[in-house]
Amino acid sequence: MRLPFVALLVVALALPACGGFRDSRLNPLNWFGRSQPMQTAAVVLPGTPADPRPLVAQVLSMSVEPLPGGAIVKATGLPPTQGHWAAELVALPLEDGGRQVYEFRLAPPPDPTRASTQFSREVTAAVYLSDIKLAELSQIVVQGQLNARSSTR
Repeated sequence: MRLPFVALLVVALALPACGGFRDSRLNPLNWFGRSQPMQTAAVVLPGTPADPRPLVAQVLSMSVEPLPGGAIVKATGLPPTQGHWAAELVALPLEDGGRQVYEFRLAPPPDPTRASTQFSREVTAAVYLSDIKLAELSQIVVQGQLNARSSTR
């Protein structure tokens, strides 16, 4: 009778101490915070062929979702009209200090289309980053034409 009581007491006292892990930097779910709006940071590299697809008009949201072995950077953008396709987060070269900038690019529709509702125009793109790549990063930025969103460690 005494052993189960002691075990229950130890578990009851140790369990609240686990709450500190939730907010620690050791928790992989805390590696990158929520995205924050920021000014666009146009980067033009000499000698780099330009992607013919335009940037998305506005980046609505961005998140870094941890997975075993890495994380997925997911962004939702809002183009001006319906029908945009071939969405991709195009990585620019890694900047000093571990800042990785992604351009949210997508192809316009071949024929003119109407604007309709915001929900019908939203486009989502994602990219997978391994733990090795994440170890180099301190900030992830997804940029569009009008705005950018960033998430930092």
